[in-house]
Amino acid sequence: MAVLAALPAPVLPSAAVAYVHYLSFMVCFGALVLERRLIRADPSREDATLMVITDVVYGIAALALLLSGIARVLHFGQGSAFYTENPLFWVKVGTYVAVGALSLYPTITYILWAIPLRKGELPQVSEALAGRLRWILNIELVGFAAIPFLATLMARGVGLAG
Repeated sequence: MAVLAALPAPVLPSAAVAYVHYLSFMVCFGALVLERRLIRADPSREDATLMVITDVVYGIAALALLLSGIARVLHFGQGSAFYTENPLFWVKVGTYVAVGALSLYPTITYILWAIPLRKGELPQVSEALAGRLRWILNIELVGFAAIPFLATLMARGVGLAG
């Protein structure tokens, strides 16, 4: 613990926020992978329940990702101008927003599944619905996979004028 005590004062909070940011990204991605793996027509009670729980975890992690990202831009990163003046930052933010918007359909679907699950019944999931959810989850995964690539380009100054 002597190493932590020797750190300059702003290092630990900055590292903690970065850690939350990276960890929440990994949890989001992992939750999407699990949802994609589990989705099928007429899921078992266990799979349907796990889908609902996984989506709640995804939502909490997505919120942590957003809040830690805002904290990094405003307080712990390279200065807000570094980010906001870079068009890649806005592509990254737009990708996050697009993935979030796409996730509303599965989230509402899983919320509706919770109603029959609480009554001990199974949700009615047609092959068409399962196919739509798979399609949306695939797009979300591609979008989420693009975000770290955009971040690595931004960290190297790509997109900044001059």
